[in-house]
Amino acid sequence: AVGDSCVPHRDSLLLEAGFLAVLVAPLHLLKWRSTAWRPHDSVTFWLVRWLLFRLMFASGVVKLTSRCPTWWGLTALTYHYETQCIPTPAAWFAHQLPVWFQKFSVVATYVIEIAIPLLFFAPIRHLRLFAFYSQVLLQVLIILTGNYNFFNMLTIALAFSLLDEEHVGRWLGRSKRRHASTWPPSLRSFLSTLLELSTYALLLYWSVQSFGLEINWEKRLLDSKVAFTYHEFKMWLQTVTLPLVGLGFLSLSWEILSALYRCACVRGCFWKLWAMVQWAVFTTATVGMFAISLVPFTYIDRESNDKLWPGIHQMFSAVERFQVVNSYGLFRRMTGVGGRPEVVLEGSYDKQSWTEIEFMYKPGNVSVAPPVVTPHQPRLDWQMWFAALDHHSSSPWFTSFVYRLLQGKEDVIRLVQVDESQYPFSARPPVYIRAQLYKYWFTGSAEGSQGPAPWWRRQHFQEFFPTVSLGDPALENLLSQHGLKDKVSPLRPADALLPWLLRSLRQLVRPFSGPTVLWSLYLVAATICLLRALGRRPRGGAPPARHKGPRRGEPTDRGGGEKNGQVRRKEAKEVEEKGEGRARGAADGHGGTKKKK
Repeated sequence: AVGDSCVPHRDSLLLEAGFLAVLVAPLHLLKWRSTAWRPHDSVTFWLVRWLLFRLMFASGVVKLTSRCPTWWGLTALTYHYETQCIPTPAAWFAHQLPVWFQKFSVVATYVIEIAIPLLFFAPIRHLRLFAFYSQVLLQVLIILTGNYNFFNMLTIALAFSLLDEEHVGRWLGRSKRRHASTWPPSLRSFLSTLLELSTYALLLYWSVQSFGLEINWEKRLLDSKVAFTYHEFKMWLQTVTLPLVGLGFLSLSWEILSALYRCACVRGCFWKLWAMVQWAVFTTATVGMFAISLVPFTYIDRESNDKLWPGIHQMFSAVERFQVVNSYGLFRRMTGVGGRPEVVLEGSYDKQSWTEIEFMYKPGNVSVAPPVVTPHQPRLDWQMWFAALDHHSSSPWFTSFVYRLLQGKEDVIRLVQVDESQYPFSARPPVYIRAQLYKYWFTGSAEGSQGPAPWWRRQHFQEFFPTVSLGDPALENLLSQHGLKDKVSPLRPADALLPWLLRSLRQLVRPFSGPTVLWSLYLVAATICLLRALGRRPRGGAPPARHKGPRRGEPTDRGGGEKNGQVRRKEAKEVEEKGEGRARGAADGHGGTKKKK
């Protein structure tokens, strides 16, 4: 279900997003008079939006450029839910949906990934908000039906680049802007609304025409089909690729000029100069990142890639090994169309009775429900999925994996099962191990059986890995062929801080599974954020009153804000001295009266 290895795409996206975080939120080396917001922040933050655009647009385009018959026939989702790496329980229910709905879901995927990303750079905020919620909807549906670790959560985080402070303020109940309904509306508001409605209408018209959407009233369903050819799509892609680069350049130029204007509005010559210097540095970095990102982005159309300035290719070649910019293309081709291939390990002591070795996350026992492990990344279970797609020689690590299980290596066994009671050979390692290849399918909603209802049905396909044991010449040959024979580990000082710290952490989390550890960390982080937010609230007393304008006859405070602490203390001291003076005067007055008497 995941075409060309989703694992590199996931790690590449994490690397690129992490590097952009350095530009978007650098360390405040100069804390003096540093503010939470700086005039040039919108320039670097634009790169996050550009990354989201490249990710989504390329993911939609490669589905069609791959010529995969399931994507072109709009039937990809009829296979996706049961053939993806690690499905969730919700995937079983999604798999039961009617075919016409699955095909319409593919159409919606194309619209969200190809057409709507163009709205990321729209000047109208409502169009950007529409694009934001469309992307979030797609990612949430993927999270519900598949375990793709942190990938979808990271994509949602990138989508926040489409929001503005006012909209986020509404979520938090801090919106400062009051929307007063005025009639008749201004010309600008009228034109903005007209352009917004026209965009929605054009998007709907394009979807209907491109995918032949038509309601079948007799069967009460929605028919859909791809209404263009591969050649027409390639011509369209060749036509729009470089204009999309131009659109991104215009959007970035607007952010750069807007940031320059904000820097010019900074008060004080020194702070204006400092803002200009920061603007120049971060603008240069942003333009450089945008330029080198054009090389992997234009991989979707080789002719457009060849038309790029040679200097951009040289810049990309210089930083390519760092993977600060990457090409993306998720779910390029559907695999497992004839059934989900799954490797099942079996162990034995006598070569007669064999016991299956169950993994924590990947399908095995047909009666066990699919797990929910997001945002954890069980890499062994994922690699088992990829290994099943080809001969075992294409996955050399599998031979070493079998060898370690025969040796009874505890660290390797814990990758299979954290709970030792679930591992059938916890008392003594198996003498023999083999692997069989099965085809798995989700059961249908109408299928019934005695006892617990199975989630899967399976059929034996062929042998995947031959029966081997320790000292077996066949196993020794495979280990030597792949260079996996035991090697002496380099000696490290036992009292080094980092190895000791890692060993301590491993021992601490040893009894817990990956999802438990990750969600515990997330809950701790959320609790800390909540406590910090509560700590900023005023302690005791009435809540601060809302600011109101001065009444008639009262002087207007032109200072523009509260007085600082020194002024407050000075005023309090003057009031106190005046009070003492009055008290002394009153005392003297009483004394004088008595003397006169």
